[in-house]
Amino acid sequence: MTKNKFILCLAFFSLWVLNAFGQSKALTFQEAAKSGIAMQHLDNIYKSAVHEDVKLAVFKTHAEQENFKAAYMKLLQDLGSFLKANNFKWENQTRCFNRIYLNADGSIDYFLYNFPKNQITAKKEKEFTRLLNLFIRDYKFALTANEKFAQCSPVKYSDN
Repeated sequence: MTKNKFILCLAFFSLWVLNAFGQSKALTFQEAAKSGIAMQHLDNIYKSAVHEDVKLAVFKTHAEQENFKAAYMKLLQDLGSFLKANNFKWENQTRCFNRIYLNADGSIDYFLYNFPKNQITAKKEKEFTRLLNLFIRDYKFALTANEKFAQCSPVKYSDN
């Protein structure tokens, strides 16, 4: 078996395990790649929530897209409240890039993220990952759809 076929099989197996057992997973982009979770493959399974070409989007109408944006903002606010309730402090405004993959029922399958180099300490990132995994385990996105969908965005986290 070639290396590429092995990696592809590992990626499919990882997806199967998470889907079979209903587990959500929060990882950095790098951790996802190391564990065989290929974003390119996920992007083939999860359709864009919103897209400039509405034929490629899950939420097509202006009203649906506005509802989606509100639900996405609520998710980020709920995450901020959860972190604060668990005594997590950013101390400084912290930039991050998120790519979130959601099941049609609104549950989060994958929450991938990337902090720019030297934005936070390894200890703080480890605690963020731990709390993020707890948060997404039971979180339900405010909207559902007829198919799996994904959303990405830059985010600025802060304690306010």
